Order: sequence, then C-alpha cells, then structure tokens
Amino acid sequence: MEQTPASERAYQDTKTKILVGAVKGGQLLSEVEVAAELGVSRTPVHEAFLRLAAEDLLDLLPRRGAVVVPIPPREATDLLEMRLALEGSAVRRLCRSETAAQSAAAELARLIDQQRGAAADLVRFAELDDAFHRHIVDAAGNCIAQRFYGSLGDRQRRMMADAVHADRTLVDRLIAEHAELAHAIGARDAAAFDARLVAHLESTYEVVLR
Repeated sequence: MEQTPASERAYQDTKTKILVGAVKGGQLLSEVEVAAELGVSRTPVHEAFLRLAAEDLLDLLPRRGAVVVPIPPREATDLLEMRLALEGSAVRRLCRSETAAQSAAAELARLIDQQRGAAADLVRFAELDDAFHRHIVDAAGNCIAQRFYGSLGDRQRRMMADAVHADRTLVDRLIAEHAELAHAIGARDAAAFDARLVAHLESTYEVVLR
C-alpha cells in the first residue's frame, strides 16, 4: 500500500484540527511541535503550512510557525447570505414536486436521527449538520448550485464547530430546528422553510460572532 506523503499528512492533520475547533483562531502553531507530533521533519510541515496559508487558514510567522486565522465577522455574514440563497432556492425547486419533496424530507429525517445519536460528539455532529444542509441543495439537482455549495464546506464546518464548542446547549436546539426545516420541505411550504432557515442560521452564527 502506498504511504501518504508526509506533507499531505501534515496538511490534513492540521487542517482538520482547525476545522473541528481543536485549535482556535489566534492560536500559535509551531512547525517543530507539529513535526514532532507527527514524527516527520519540519520541511513537510512547512509545506503544509504554506498550503493552509493559501487557503486563508494560517498566517505565517517567519522562524516562529503560524497563527490560526480567526473567522472574520464579514465572512460569517457573507456565508450566511449565500446559504440562505442556495438552500432557499433548492427548496423552492423541491416544492414543485411532491415526490422530490417527500424523498428529501425522508432523507433529512434519517440524518436528524443520526444527529440525535451523535449529540455528545461535537465533531461528528458538525459533520452531520453539514450533511443535512448539503442534502437540501443536492436533492434539488441543480449541478451549479451543488458545486458552489460544496466550495463553502470548509467554512461551514469550521463555523459550526466553533458554534457548538462555544455553546454546548446549542446541539439540542439545532436538532429541533432541523426537524422543523424537514417538516416544511415535506409539507412543500417554501415560505415557512425560508423563515425558519433565517432564524436557524442567524441564531447559530450569533454564537460565533459574540
């Protein structure tokens, strides 16, 4: 079996820690410490940090390492607007077909059950939250919207991880709100979905922006 290159392992490990909130915005990461933890030399870690800096996840500090870039308030607002537009549009398309709406609602209900089972695992819950909202867009079948929504994945995952780490009571509320969103889709009520989605996302993002 071909071994994963050291630079790729360093990249994936560090990126995952940032996205799941294991390391926070403003935290200093040392190339030496990361290299020692992974059992590799500093060179692949440096290469990984360069890639993460290009993705705006790290700010490089000469001879010191890198600082995790905090989530900018403007980025949270921009992401909120894009999600409202994409998910709302997807549901309006789904609501044109009873079969499509019912099928989407059934899959969303399955994901909600998984979320209840993962409520104590914040990393897994954040993944399932992303899967829930992504399915809304995927089910509508707009390939352009799917690709664009997919490009938001890392930002969404990091935002959700930060939110649930900041307020651990948030998970139960999110699950209940997901059930309301799924019900609105099953009922083919796009207006109700839009109203509930606005409240759902704004309350989540408010935790990050406090």
